[in-house]
Amino acid sequence: MIPHLRDLWSTLFERGQPAGSRPPGKLGTFVGVFTPTVLTILGVIMYLRFGWVVGHVGLWQALVIVLLANVITFITALSFSAVATNSRVGVGGAYFIISRSLGLEIGGAIGIPLFFSQTLSVTLYAFGLAESLRFVWPGIPVQPAAFIIILLVGVLAVRGAQGALRLQVPILGLIALSLLALAAGSLFNGQAGRLLSSTSSGEFGFWTVFAVFFPAVTGIMAGLSLSGDLDNPRRSIPQGTVLATLTGFAVYLLVPVLLCLGGDPADLRSDSLAWTRIALLGPWLVLPGLWGAIFSSAVGSILGAPRTLQALSMDRLAPRKLAAGRGESEPVAGLLVALAIALGAVFLGDLNTVAEVVTMFFLSVYGTVNLVATLEKVSGNPSWRPEVQIPWWLSLAGALACGGVMVLIDLRSSLLAMTVVCVLWLLLRRRERREDWGDVRRDLYETIIRWALIGLSRRPMTARNWRPHILVFVSNVDRRLPLVRYGAWFSQNRGVVTACELVVGDLLNLDLDIHRREGQIDEALQQAGIVAFGEVAVVDNIEQGIMDVAQANGIAGIESNTVILGWPDDLQRLAHFLRVIRPLSRLNQSLVIGRAEPLVPLREGQRRTIDVWWGGLQRNGDLMLLLAYLLSRNTEWRHARIRILSVASNPMAKEQTERFLSKLIPEIRIAAEIEVMIKPADMSVVEMIHKESADVDLVILGLALPEEGQESVYAERITELAEGLPSCFFVHNGSLFIGELVSPGID
Repeated sequence: MIPHLRDLWSTLFERGQPAGSRPPGKLGTFVGVFTPTVLTILGVIMYLRFGWVVGHVGLWQALVIVLLANVITFITALSFSAVATNSRVGVGGAYFIISRSLGLEIGGAIGIPLFFSQTLSVTLYAFGLAESLRFVWPGIPVQPAAFIIILLVGVLAVRGAQGALRLQVPILGLIALSLLALAAGSLFNGQAGRLLSSTSSGEFGFWTVFAVFFPAVTGIMAGLSLSGDLDNPRRSIPQGTVLATLTGFAVYLLVPVLLCLGGDPADLRSDSLAWTRIALLGPWLVLPGLWGAIFSSAVGSILGAPRTLQALSMDRLAPRKLAAGRGESEPVAGLLVALAIALGAVFLGDLNTVAEVVTMFFLSVYGTVNLVATLEKVSGNPSWRPEVQIPWWLSLAGALACGGVMVLIDLRSSLLAMTVVCVLWLLLRRRERREDWGDVRRDLYETIIRWALIGLSRRPMTARNWRPHILVFVSNVDRRLPLVRYGAWFSQNRGVVTACELVVGDLLNLDLDIHRREGQIDEALQQAGIVAFGEVAVVDNIEQGIMDVAQANGIAGIESNTVILGWPDDLQRLAHFLRVIRPLSRLNQSLVIGRAEPLVPLREGQRRTIDVWWGGLQRNGDLMLLLAYLLSRNTEWRHARIRILSVASNPMAKEQTERFLSKLIPEIRIAAEIEVMIKPADMSVVEMIHKESADVDLVILGLALPEEGQESVYAERITELAEGLPSCFFVHNGSLFIGELVSPGID
């Protein structure tokens, strides 16, 4: 036995809570889980299709089909058990598990079809029971009979789950009696030689017959759907579900042997009631078991569907009024809706296609629960501590098997079911909602990130791999959204952008809820359509605060490498900003100081223009060009002109600069126009820049490293330069790869 499954084996036979101490209206393991589950498994297919299976593929292939189908459902039962023993399973059963693990949108995309599948199953079972009654009363009209059967099932359900389920106990006895009758008839009248001579007829292939049989073992969710009515779901669900699955497996191994022993292969293929011909006392013992099995399956579905709808309503994925009920757990409103749908479906006539799609939805639920168990285990979340431990690969195999069986049963129906699920998921994603619980997606993201960070830390950083991880400092994100937006544009979804509010003060005495403010920042960024992370840092002073945050920002190879500061209101603060260039360079971080104005809407056919004032590749030019290129890749800047402008002191210097840039531009594969101007004697460089770039959308200039103590003087110079320009950014390249950031890549 797998070591992890020993815990499950021990829990199956532990003594549960005495029935006398159970709260009123609550169900135990036998009545609440085992009985509805085993009755759904031992249903109409066992009686009407098992002979057909044996007749077409022979005994030995039939046993392989039974084994394969039950392996899939047993794995799924273990996954149900693992999830159910890790946390409280509330109303809604499978929907509750999926929504709390994968989120409301995925839970709803599965839960809504699940509700309709459970509801339509009532109609399907009613039709099956009505048709089987024709064996005794040939003239009975099927549709009116199905309508009456649904009403009877509904009346039972209205009286409460406990009463309806207790009726299933004698039905279980009828099924057991029919099995004993089959065994007696086969042993007394059978021919042992048929066991060895039983072979395939060749009319239908293995997988075709498998597809017909598989729905017989998909009843393992019957008890889970009643999770809200159970006294102890954490104990009852694994005990009842696994024991019912094993019981069904044992019966399904025995029945084909008995049918093969007692029946002729040709009769088994052609006579759906061959069981009644083989069994002792024939129809008198078999038909009551058949009718009871179908009726109990309908009862299980009519009890499960309203509870799924109730859970959807409680999560506001359906009208809240549908969550109303009687007492603690009887969803009367949901029951009436389910009954109305089931009764209406009677008039659809041909339900064959509906039956196939219903099976697909059930299989999609099983596959999703297996996937949940896999992801919970793989994510390594410390909160994943189920009493029933199963290997992750076993649950994954169950999920893949469910998907494979869906395709094998019917590709068209499986595609239709998956399309419905995907459409619902897309619609639910657009609805804004808040969840008060964590789900496995965050755990999975953290696991992937950790794995990626470990791998990233072991790979050396090169100029080819460099990408901007930008740290934008602001005093208030709401007022500085344009600056943060430029940070996101410069990153162009290649790096990580952080918007950090600096708050000067004492952390212990500051009246500020940092966590709440960071949430407000994230919300403001999302509403503005900016992909960035919000942070708040309390610092003693701005200058040292910039250094402290820049030094600590990031993790394992994704540290910030570019700091952006907004243009300050006074020269003194700008001088403080310039003083951080030197220490930032020691950290191999670049500094960008800029004034960001909102973009002016373009007229039709107009293009934006980005001016890069060139000072040389070995200074800041490579980072300036790279930022201009990344900016031009954003939707708002698509097809923007990049102009590289430079000022030369004489014709020889102009020719040298033009020659250098003309060679560089094709190599770095950035589409840019080159314009080198000779400085007139009567015009300053500042005036030239103002003249050439006054009407463009953005200007990027180099930022020199001022001598210590000269920051205020340099602040005056660049302020004079910036005053005559639109949005502009001054760039100082402090990275490890000065001069290499736009060097030709390796093809």
